[in-house]
Amino acid sequence: MLIQEKLRQAVGILNELSIDCWLTFVRESGISGEPTMPFLLSSDVTWHSAFIVTRCGRICAIVGELDRKAVEDLGVYQEVIGYVEAINPPLVRLLEEIAPKQIAINYSKSSEICDGLTHGMYLTLLDILKPIQYDRRLISSEPVISRLRARKTETELERVQAAIRQTQEIFDLAAGFIHPGLTEKEIARFMLDEVKRRGLETAWDRAHCPAVFTGPDTAGAHYRPTGRAVEPGHVLNMDFGIKVEDYCSDLQRTFYILEPGQDQAPEEVKKGFRTIRSAIEKSRRKLAPGVQGREVDAVARREVVSAGYEEFPHGLGHQVGRFAHDGTALLGPPWEKYAGKTFEPVERGMVFTLEPRLTVPGRGVVTIEEMVVVTENGAEYLSEPQQELILI
Repeated sequence: MLIQEKLRQAVGILNELSIDCWLTFVRESGISGEPTMPFLLSSDVTWHSAFIVTRCGRICAIVGELDRKAVEDLGVYQEVIGYVEAINPPLVRLLEEIAPKQIAINYSKSSEICDGLTHGMYLTLLDILKPIQYDRRLISSEPVISRLRARKTETELERVQAAIRQTQEIFDLAAGFIHPGLTEKEIARFMLDEVKRRGLETAWDRAHCPAVFTGPDTAGAHYRPTGRAVEPGHVLNMDFGIKVEDYCSDLQRTFYILEPGQDQAPEEVKKGFRTIRSAIEKSRRKLAPGVQGREVDAVARREVVSAGYEEFPHGLGHQVGRFAHDGTALLGPPWEKYAGKTFEPVERGMVFTLEPRLTVPGRGVVTIEEMVVVTENGAEYLSEPQQELILI
Protein backbone atom coordinates (compact mmCIF):
# COMPACT_ATOMS: atom_id res chain seq x y z
CA MET A 1 0.00 0.00 0.00
CA LEU A 2 1.32 3.42 -0.97
CA ILE A 3 0.50 5.04 2.40
CA GLN A 4 2.48 2.35 4.18
CA GLU A 5 5.41 2.93 1.82
CA LYS A 6 5.37 6.67 2.46
CA LEU A 7 5.03 6.37 6.24
CA ARG A 8 7.96 3.95 6.31
CA GLN A 9 9.87 6.44 4.21
CA ALA A 10 8.94 9.25 6.63
CA VAL A 11 10.48 7.36 9.55
CA GLY A 12 13.74 7.05 7.64
CA ILE A 13 13.73 10.76 6.78
CA LEU A 14 13.19 11.74 10.43
CA ASN A 15 16.20 9.63 11.38
CA GLU A 16 18.25 11.14 8.58
CA LEU A 17 17.41 14.67 9.79
CA SER A 18 17.57 13.83 13.52
CA ILE A 19 14.02 15.10 14.05
CA ASP A 20 12.13 13.32 16.83
CA CYS A 21 8.55 13.83 15.73
CA TRP A 22 6.47 14.95 12.75
CA LEU A 23 2.95 16.17 13.51
CA THR A 24 0.25 16.85 10.92
CA PHE A 25 -2.66 18.73 12.52
CA VAL A 26 -5.89 19.12 10.53
CA ARG A 27 -9.65 19.50 10.65
CA GLU A 28 -12.28 19.14 7.90
CA SER A 29 -9.48 17.96 5.63
CA GLY A 30 -11.78 17.81 2.62
CA ILE A 31 -12.10 21.59 2.88
CA SER A 32 -8.75 22.78 4.19
CA GLY A 33 -6.76 20.74 1.67
CA GLU A 34 -3.59 19.82 3.59
CA PRO A 35 -1.29 18.64 0.73
CA THR A 36 0.30 15.82 2.74
CA MET A 37 -2.97 14.09 3.70
CA PRO A 38 -2.92 11.56 0.80
CA PHE A 39 0.36 10.21 2.23
CA LEU A 40 -1.31 9.71 5.62
CA LEU A 41 -4.89 8.67 4.95
CA SER A 42 -7.09 7.49 2.09
CA SER A 43 -10.12 9.46 3.30
CA ASP A 44 -10.91 12.81 4.90
CA VAL A 45 -11.30 13.56 8.59
CA THR A 46 -13.91 15.83 10.12
CA TRP A 47 -12.79 17.03 13.55
CA HIS A 48 -9.41 18.17 14.85
CA SER A 49 -7.04 15.31 14.07
CA ALA A 50 -3.35 14.66 14.68
CA PHE A 51 -1.14 12.26 12.74
CA ILE A 52 2.18 11.64 14.46
CA VAL A 53 5.27 9.89 13.11
CA THR A 54 8.38 9.49 15.27
CA ARG A 55 11.95 8.70 14.36
CA CYS A 56 11.77 5.50 16.43
CA GLY A 57 8.99 4.25 14.15
CA ARG A 58 5.96 4.96 16.30
CA ILE A 59 3.04 5.96 14.03
CA CYS A 60 -0.12 7.23 15.72
CA ALA A 61 -3.39 8.96 14.88
CA ILE A 62 -5.73 10.91 17.15
CA VAL A 63 -9.10 11.51 15.52
CA GLY A 64 -12.73 12.17 16.36
CA GLU A 65 -14.46 9.00 17.54
CA LEU A 66 -16.65 8.75 14.44
CA ASP A 67 -13.54 8.86 12.20
CA ARG A 68 -11.67 6.25 14.25
CA LYS A 69 -12.92 3.08 12.54
CA ALA A 70 -11.97 4.29 9.04
CA VAL A 71 -8.45 5.10 10.22
CA GLU A 72 -8.09 1.77 12.01
CA ASP A 73 -9.26 -0.18 8.96
CA LEU A 74 -6.47 1.38 6.93
CA GLY A 75 -4.11 -0.86 8.90
CA VAL A 76 -1.08 1.43 8.87
CA TYR A 77 -1.31 3.11 12.30
CA GLN A 78 -0.01 1.29 15.35
CA GLU A 79 -2.26 3.38 17.59
CA VAL A 80 -5.55 5.06 16.70
CA ILE A 81 -6.99 7.11 19.56
CA GLY A 82 -10.55 8.35 19.31
CA TYR A 83 -12.02 11.23 21.30
CA VAL A 84 -15.46 12.77 21.74
CA GLU A 85 -15.17 16.16 23.42
CA ALA A 86 -11.71 17.56 22.69
CA ILE A 87 -8.41 16.49 21.16
CA ASN A 88 -6.36 18.39 23.77
CA PRO A 89 -6.08 15.71 26.52
CA PRO A 90 -5.10 12.73 24.31
CA LEU A 91 -2.72 14.83 22.22
CA VAL A 92 -0.94 16.22 25.29
CA ARG A 93 -0.71 12.76 26.89
CA LEU A 94 0.77 11.21 23.75
CA LEU A 95 3.31 13.98 23.21
CA GLU A 96 4.42 13.89 26.85
CA GLU A 97 4.88 10.14 26.48
CA ILE A 98 6.96 10.59 23.32
CA ALA A 99 8.82 13.58 24.85
CA PRO A 100 10.22 14.90 21.55
CA LYS A 101 12.93 17.56 21.55
CA GLN A 102 11.54 18.87 18.25
CA ILE A 103 8.08 18.66 16.74
CA ALA A 104 8.03 19.30 13.00
CA ILE A 105 4.76 20.89 11.87
CA ASN A 106 3.53 21.70 8.37
CA TYR A 107 4.40 25.32 7.71
CA SER A 108 6.85 26.86 5.27
CA LYS A 109 7.64 30.36 4.02
CA SER A 110 9.17 29.13 0.78
CA SER A 111 7.38 25.93 -0.27
CA GLU A 112 3.65 25.89 -0.93
CA ILE A 113 3.66 22.09 -0.89
CA CYS A 114 4.85 22.09 2.74
CA ASP A 115 2.59 24.86 4.02
CA GLY A 116 -0.62 22.98 4.81
CA LEU A 117 -1.12 24.06 8.44
CA THR A 118 -3.63 26.91 8.48
CA HIS A 119 -3.02 29.91 10.70
CA GLY A 120 -6.08 29.09 12.78
CA MET A 121 -4.92 25.53 13.38
CA TYR A 122 -1.44 26.81 14.25
CA LEU A 123 -2.91 29.08 16.91
CA THR A 124 -5.03 26.19 18.21
CA LEU A 125 -1.95 23.99 18.42
CA LEU A 126 -0.09 26.69 20.36
CA ASP A 127 -2.95 26.86 22.86
CA ILE A 128 -2.73 23.09 23.35
CA LEU A 129 1.06 22.98 23.73
CA LYS A 130 1.80 26.11 25.76
CA PRO A 131 0.71 24.65 29.13
CA ILE A 132 3.36 21.93 28.77
CA GLN A 133 5.84 24.34 27.11
CA TYR A 134 6.03 22.17 23.99
CA ASP A 135 5.21 25.21 21.86
CA ARG A 136 8.93 26.04 22.13
CA ARG A 137 9.81 22.77 20.39
CA LEU A 138 8.01 23.48 17.12
CA ILE A 139 10.00 23.58 13.89
CA SER A 140 9.08 23.56 10.20
CA SER A 141 8.51 20.17 8.61
CA GLU A 142 9.59 21.49 5.21
CA PRO A 143 12.73 19.31 5.04
CA VAL A 144 10.66 16.25 5.95
CA ILE A 145 7.82 16.84 3.52
CA SER A 146 10.14 17.98 0.71
CA ARG A 147 12.01 14.70 0.86
CA LEU A 148 8.85 12.65 1.30
CA ARG A 149 7.30 14.13 -1.85
CA ALA A 150 10.54 14.11 -3.84
CA ARG A 151 11.72 10.56 -3.29
CA LYS A 152 9.38 8.55 -5.45
CA THR A 153 8.74 4.98 -4.40
CA GLU A 154 8.45 2.19 -6.94
CA THR A 155 4.66 2.43 -6.77
CA GLU A 156 4.72 6.18 -7.39
CA LEU A 157 7.05 5.83 -10.37
CA GLU A 158 4.82 3.16 -11.90
CA ARG A 159 1.84 5.51 -11.68
CA VAL A 160 3.75 8.44 -13.17
CA GLN A 161 4.93 6.24 -16.05
CA ALA A 162 1.36 5.05 -16.68
CA ALA A 163 0.22 8.68 -16.90
CA ILE A 164 3.05 9.47 -19.32
CA ARG A 165 2.15 6.56 -21.60
CA GLN A 166 -1.47 7.66 -21.82
CA THR A 167 -0.44 11.25 -22.48
CA GLN A 168 1.88 10.27 -25.32
CA GLU A 169 -0.84 8.12 -26.89
CA ILE A 170 -3.25 11.06 -26.87
CA PHE A 171 -0.60 13.33 -28.38
CA ASP A 172 -0.19 10.78 -31.19
CA LEU A 173 -3.93 10.79 -31.82
CA ALA A 174 -3.96 14.58 -31.87
CA ALA A 175 -1.21 14.60 -34.49
CA GLY A 176 -3.53 12.68 -36.80
CA PHE A 177 -6.41 15.06 -36.08
CA ILE A 178 -4.78 18.49 -36.47
CA HIS A 179 -5.11 20.26 -39.80
CA PRO A 180 -5.25 23.88 -41.02
CA GLY A 181 -8.50 25.60 -40.16
CA LEU A 182 -9.03 23.94 -36.82
CA THR A 183 -9.05 26.24 -33.80
CA GLU A 184 -7.09 25.82 -30.59
CA LYS A 185 -10.39 25.12 -28.82
CA GLU A 186 -11.32 22.37 -31.29
CA ILE A 187 -7.97 20.65 -30.84
CA ALA A 188 -8.30 20.86 -27.06
CA ARG A 189 -11.85 19.47 -27.23
CA PHE A 190 -10.64 16.48 -29.28
CA MET A 191 -8.02 15.68 -26.64
CA LEU A 192 -10.41 16.16 -23.72
CA ASP A 193 -12.94 13.86 -25.37
CA GLU A 194 -10.22 11.21 -25.52
CA VAL A 195 -9.36 11.76 -21.86
CA LYS A 196 -13.03 11.27 -20.98
CA ARG A 197 -13.32 8.18 -23.19
CA ARG A 198 -10.43 6.60 -21.29
CA GLY A 199 -12.02 7.39 -17.92
CA LEU A 200 -9.15 9.63 -16.89
CA GLU A 201 -8.78 13.21 -15.68
CA THR A 202 -6.43 16.01 -16.64
CA ALA A 203 -3.37 16.81 -14.55
CA TRP A 204 -4.53 20.37 -13.97
CA ASP A 205 -7.57 22.59 -14.64
CA ARG A 206 -9.39 21.37 -17.78
CA ALA A 207 -9.87 24.96 -18.92
CA HIS A 208 -6.09 25.14 -19.43
CA CYS A 209 -5.26 21.49 -20.09
CA PRO A 210 -4.37 21.00 -22.81
CA ALA A 211 -2.94 24.44 -23.49
CA VAL A 212 -2.80 24.90 -27.27
CA PHE A 213 -0.82 27.69 -28.97
CA THR A 214 -0.64 28.12 -32.73
CA GLY A 215 1.39 30.70 -34.62
CA PRO A 216 3.04 33.93 -33.55
CA ASP A 217 1.73 36.42 -30.95
CA THR A 218 0.00 33.88 -28.70
CA ALA A 219 -0.15 34.14 -24.92
CA GLY A 220 2.79 31.74 -24.91
CA ALA A 221 2.12 29.79 -21.69
CA HIS A 222 -0.44 29.21 -18.94
CA TYR A 223 -3.39 30.34 -21.08
CA ARG A 224 -6.56 28.60 -22.20
CA PRO A 225 -7.14 27.54 -25.84
CA THR A 226 -8.71 30.26 -27.97
CA GLY A 227 -10.56 30.58 -31.26
CA ARG A 228 -7.29 31.20 -33.11
CA ALA A 229 -7.13 28.94 -36.17
CA VAL A 230 -4.23 26.77 -37.26
CA GLU A 231 -2.61 28.09 -40.44
CA PRO A 232 0.11 26.82 -42.79
CA GLY A 233 3.50 28.10 -41.66
CA HIS A 234 2.53 28.07 -37.99
CA VAL A 235 4.51 26.46 -35.22
CA LEU A 236 1.97 24.83 -32.91
CA ASN A 237 2.78 23.66 -29.39
CA MET A 238 0.72 21.98 -26.70
CA ASP A 239 1.14 21.56 -22.96
CA PHE A 240 -0.80 18.56 -21.70
CA GLY A 241 -0.92 16.08 -18.85
CA ILE A 242 -3.24 13.57 -17.30
CA LYS A 243 -3.59 11.86 -13.94
CA VAL A 244 -3.50 8.10 -13.36
CA GLU A 245 -4.18 6.80 -9.84
CA ASP A 246 -3.57 10.30 -8.45
CA TYR A 247 -0.18 10.77 -10.19
CA CYS A 248 0.45 13.22 -13.01
CA SER A 249 2.23 13.65 -16.29
CA ASP A 250 3.21 17.00 -17.80
CA LEU A 251 4.54 17.05 -21.39
CA GLN A 252 4.80 19.52 -24.25
CA ARG A 253 5.11 18.76 -27.95
CA THR A 254 5.80 21.03 -30.93
CA PHE A 255 4.29 20.69 -34.41
CA TYR A 256 4.91 22.50 -37.68
CA ILE A 257 2.07 23.12 -40.16
CA LEU A 258 3.45 22.68 -43.68
CA GLU A 259 2.80 25.35 -46.28
CA PRO A 260 1.77 24.31 -49.81
CA GLY A 261 4.75 22.79 -51.58
CA GLN A 262 6.74 22.20 -48.39
CA ASP A 263 7.84 18.74 -47.30
CA GLN A 264 9.82 19.97 -44.32
CA ALA A 265 9.93 22.91 -41.94
CA PRO A 266 11.94 26.01 -42.87
CA GLU A 267 15.46 26.26 -41.53
CA GLU A 268 14.66 28.86 -38.86
CA VAL A 269 12.08 26.52 -37.32
CA LYS A 270 14.40 23.51 -37.54
CA LYS A 271 17.18 25.53 -35.89
CA GLY A 272 14.88 26.49 -33.04
CA PHE A 273 13.85 22.87 -32.57
CA ARG A 274 17.46 21.64 -32.64
CA THR A 275 18.37 24.23 -30.03
CA ILE A 276 15.62 23.14 -27.68
CA ARG A 277 16.42 19.48 -28.21
CA SER A 278 20.09 20.14 -27.44
CA ALA A 279 19.26 22.23 -24.35
CA ILE A 280 17.15 19.42 -22.94
CA GLU A 281 19.73 16.72 -23.59
CA LYS A 282 22.65 18.72 -22.19
CA SER A 283 20.71 19.67 -19.05
CA ARG A 284 19.64 16.04 -18.57
CA ARG A 285 23.29 15.01 -18.60
CA LYS A 286 24.04 17.63 -15.94
CA LEU A 287 21.18 16.47 -13.70
CA ALA A 288 22.41 14.17 -10.93
CA PRO A 289 22.19 13.73 -7.16
CA GLY A 290 23.88 16.55 -5.26
CA VAL A 291 23.72 19.10 -8.09
CA GLN A 292 21.76 22.28 -7.38
CA GLY A 293 18.82 23.06 -9.62
CA ARG A 294 20.28 26.41 -10.68
CA GLU A 295 23.29 24.62 -12.16
CA VAL A 296 21.08 22.44 -14.36
CA ASP A 297 19.02 25.43 -15.48
CA ALA A 298 22.17 27.33 -16.40
CA VAL A 299 23.18 24.63 -18.88
CA ALA A 300 19.93 24.89 -20.84
CA ARG A 301 19.82 28.69 -20.57
CA ARG A 302 23.33 29.03 -21.99
CA GLU A 303 22.46 26.72 -24.88
CA VAL A 304 19.42 28.79 -25.86
CA VAL A 305 21.13 32.18 -25.48
CA SER A 306 24.33 31.11 -27.28
CA ALA A 307 22.19 30.12 -30.28
CA GLY A 308 20.99 33.73 -30.53
CA TYR A 309 17.65 33.56 -28.70
CA GLU A 310 16.41 35.43 -25.65
CA GLU A 311 16.54 33.42 -22.43
CA PHE A 312 13.29 31.77 -21.46
CA PRO A 313 11.36 33.69 -18.75
CA HIS A 314 10.81 30.75 -16.39
CA GLY A 315 12.65 27.90 -14.70
CA LEU A 316 13.86 24.95 -16.75
CA GLY A 317 11.84 22.38 -14.86
CA HIS A 318 9.75 21.48 -11.84
CA GLN A 319 9.02 18.30 -9.96
CA VAL A 320 5.96 16.21 -10.83
CA GLY A 321 4.04 13.85 -8.56
CA ARG A 322 0.53 14.05 -7.17
CA PHE A 323 0.41 17.52 -8.72
CA ALA A 324 1.80 18.66 -12.05
CA HIS A 325 3.89 21.15 -10.03
CA ASP A 326 5.04 19.21 -7.00
CA GLY A 327 7.91 19.24 -4.53
CA THR A 328 10.26 21.99 -3.34
CA ALA A 329 13.51 21.65 -5.30
CA LEU A 330 13.34 23.40 -8.67
CA LEU A 331 15.51 23.56 -11.78
CA GLY A 332 15.66 27.30 -12.32
CA PRO A 333 17.68 30.50 -12.01
CA PRO A 334 18.27 32.07 -8.58
CA TRP A 335 15.42 34.55 -8.95
CA GLU A 336 13.70 35.97 -5.87
CA LYS A 337 10.33 34.48 -6.82
CA TYR A 338 11.76 30.96 -6.50
CA ALA A 339 12.61 31.58 -2.81
CA GLY A 340 15.75 29.47 -2.64
CA LYS A 341 14.18 26.41 -4.29
CA THR A 342 16.84 26.40 -7.01
CA PHE A 343 19.59 26.00 -4.39
CA GLU A 344 18.09 22.74 -3.12
CA PRO A 345 20.34 19.78 -3.99
CA VAL A 346 18.85 17.25 -6.40
CA GLU A 347 18.12 13.82 -4.95
CA ARG A 348 17.75 10.32 -6.33
CA GLY A 349 14.09 9.51 -7.02
CA MET A 350 13.03 13.04 -7.95
CA VAL A 351 10.93 13.37 -11.10
CA PHE A 352 11.49 16.59 -13.06
CA THR A 353 10.32 18.22 -16.25
CA LEU A 354 12.82 19.77 -18.65
CA GLU A 355 11.07 22.51 -20.64
CA PRO A 356 13.09 25.32 -22.24
CA ARG A 357 11.40 27.44 -24.90
CA LEU A 358 12.23 29.99 -27.57
CA THR A 359 10.37 32.09 -30.11
CA VAL A 360 10.84 31.84 -33.88
CA PRO A 361 9.73 35.24 -35.20
CA GLY A 362 6.69 35.06 -37.44
CA ARG A 363 6.20 31.34 -36.72
CA GLY A 364 5.52 30.77 -33.04
CA VAL A 365 6.99 29.22 -29.91
CA VAL A 366 9.17 26.13 -30.08
CA THR A 367 9.20 24.13 -26.87
CA ILE A 368 9.43 20.55 -25.70
CA GLU A 369 8.73 19.29 -22.21
CA GLU A 370 10.15 15.92 -21.24
CA MET A 371 9.99 14.10 -17.91
CA VAL A 372 13.03 12.50 -16.29
CA VAL A 373 13.79 10.65 -13.08
CA VAL A 374 17.00 11.23 -11.12
CA THR A 375 18.96 8.00 -10.71
CA GLU A 376 21.95 7.09 -8.59
CA ASN A 377 24.42 8.53 -11.10
CA GLY A 378 22.39 10.82 -13.39
CA ALA A 379 18.93 11.13 -14.89
CA GLU A 380 16.91 8.99 -17.30
CA TYR A 381 13.99 9.87 -19.53
CA LEU A 382 10.59 8.67 -18.38
CA SER A 383 8.90 10.07 -21.48
CA GLU A 384 9.84 9.07 -25.00
CA PRO A 385 11.76 12.18 -26.14
CA GLN A 386 10.50 14.15 -29.12
CA GLN A 387 13.43 13.94 -31.50
CA GLU A 388 11.86 15.49 -34.59
CA LEU A 389 9.32 18.17 -35.37
CA ILE A 390 5.87 16.70 -35.89
CA LEU A 391 4.88 17.78 -39.40
CA ILE A 392 1.21 18.40 -40.19
